[in-house]
Amino acid sequence: MHAAEEMVLQIAEAEALQLQLRGHVQADVAGPDQVTTVAGFDVAYDTESDVVAGAVVILAAPTWEVVGSATTVGRAAFPYVPGLLSFRELPPLLDAWDEVLPKLSTPPDLVLCDGHGIAHPRRFGLACHLGITLNLPTIGVAKTPFVGTHTSPGQRRGERTEILLDGEPVGAALRTRDGVREVYLSVGHRSNLDSACRWVLELCPKYRLPETTRAADRLSRAALAAHR
Repeated sequence: MHAAEEMVLQIAEAEALQLQLRGHVQADVAGPDQVTTVAGFDVAYDTESDVVAGAVVILAAPTWEVVGSATTVGRAAFPYVPGLLSFRELPPLLDAWDEVLPKLSTPPDLVLCDGHGIAHPRRFGLACHLGITLNLPTIGVAKTPFVGTHTSPGQRRGERTEILLDGEPVGAALRTRDGVREVYLSVGHRSNLDSACRWVLELCPKYRLPETTRAADRLSRAALAAHR
C-alpha cells in the first residue's frame, strides 16, 4: 500500500472512531458545582521536525496557582488533519497525564484544553476525546472558531452568544474581559454550556485566556525549547 493510501485509510478509521465515540459524550449534564483543582492540557509543535511537546498542569482554587505539572516530548504519530487533531495531540497529553496523576491525592474536578469539544464537524473534538478517555468533566476553550456561526457577544465580561451548527447550539463565543476579543468554548464531556461558561470565567480573573491554558502553554513551549 502506498503512503497516500495508508494516510487515507488512517483518516477514514479516525473519523469512524469519532462517530462511534461521540455517542458516549455527555454534553448536557450538570458540570461540577465546586472545583478544588483543575487540570490544563496543551501542546507545542516544532513544525520542521514534527516533534510535539505535551503539558499538563494542575491548578488549585481559589488563586489558581500551579500545584503540579508534567511534560512529555516525542514525534507526532498522526498527520496534521483539521478535525482530527486529537489523534495527533492525545498521545503526548496522556503520557504527561500518566506522569502527573500518581502525584495527586484525588483527580482534578475539571479539565480544560486548548481546543474544541462538540463544536466540531463530527461533534467530537479534542475536549471530547480527552473527556471520554479520562472520564472527567472537560471543556474545550479555543482562541479561534472552527465550525458553525455566531454573532459577536456584547463588550462586557461574561456576555456570550451561541455557536450554531446545523441550527443547534454547540458552544459559545464568550467575552472574558471587557472590550477584549472573545474565546470560543464548547463542552467536551460531563458538563453543559452554562457550567462551562461559569468555570471559564472563574479561570480568567485577569486575562483573556484561562489560567490553565496560559500555564500549560508556557510549560509545553519550554519543554519543546529544551528538547531542541
